[in-house]
Amino acid sequence: MKIVILDGHTLNPGDLSWDGIRAFGETTIYQWTAPENTVEHIGDSDVVLTNKTELTGDVIRSCPNIRYIGCLSTGYNVVDLEAANERGILVTNIPAYSTDAVAQFTFALLLEMASRVGIHAEAVSEGQWSQCKDFCFWNKPLMELKGKTMGIIGFGAIGQAVAKLAVAFGMKVLAYRRHPDPALDTKDCQQVSLEEVYRCADILSLHCPLNEDSREMINKDSLSKMKKGVILINTGRGPLIREADLREALESGQVAMAAADVVSVEPIKETNPLLGAPNMIITPHIAWAPLETRQRLMGMAVENLQAYKDGHPIHVVNGTGS
Repeated sequence: MKIVILDGHTLNPGDLSWDGIRAFGETTIYQWTAPENTVEHIGDSDVVLTNKTELTGDVIRSCPNIRYIGCLSTGYNVVDLEAANERGILVTNIPAYSTDAVAQFTFALLLEMASRVGIHAEAVSEGQWSQCKDFCFWNKPLMELKGKTMGIIGFGAIGQAVAKLAVAFGMKVLAYRRHPDPALDTKDCQQVSLEEVYRCADILSLHCPLNEDSREMINKDSLSKMKKGVILINTGRGPLIREADLREALESGQVAMAAADVVSVEPIKETNPLLGAPNMIITPHIAWAPLETRQRLMGMAVENLQAYKDGHPIHVVNGTGS
């Protein structure tokens, strides 16, 4: 195999090894690839690994040697699957590698909003505690999670992992799943309609895939159906939210606080309406990025290549290839 990795820095900024990939053949690693350099970087490689570098139809048709495209991510929207199918190119992804990490990060965001650890640690560093007349102080309201209702939209592996954490904190869970599975219901966690999730949730967490039905599902209309003072968390996909509408809801108090690890265009644009919005936390798409999680991703990428080499490909997303 002749292998090219188009944006290696995203997965491996230097703390992992590419040796598992290199074992399959001549491997060229680019830390980043600009759109205008994609065809040149692919060259005559037959295996292309990409995280976020886009492989458009024009790129695919300009690189006749490609036989296999491996997405170093769960999402594969950066690949023109129709063009890949036309060329008989196999496309794979890395499913379910980040479930625990994303669930953990969802609660990191929630706990920050509930307990305001970062704000108060900074206040102490600034000397506010030293100057306090009492033995303690708090600059922002604090909140217990026990007894609150968490709404989860998207009840796949990550949504279910988040639900388990919520129940452990003493919360009630209402989850929306397009195709409900009664086996997933428990005393503390029930699958209900989307309308009921909107109506009843004190905290709403998004874990659904991005498609035409879910794009901008959080908008002025859906926000108006929620409890006043709801807390919103998005570790799913940025375009699930119409960001200007969320900013308006934060400014009016309809949404008390919100946190997002993803936004509509990444890296975030300086014009994004959520920048500077009140009571808004934005992190740079890092829920998937713990070392252990990326090690798992790397291992699965190696397994995908081995299965392809053995003639029994796994995690295929386009149902074609040769």
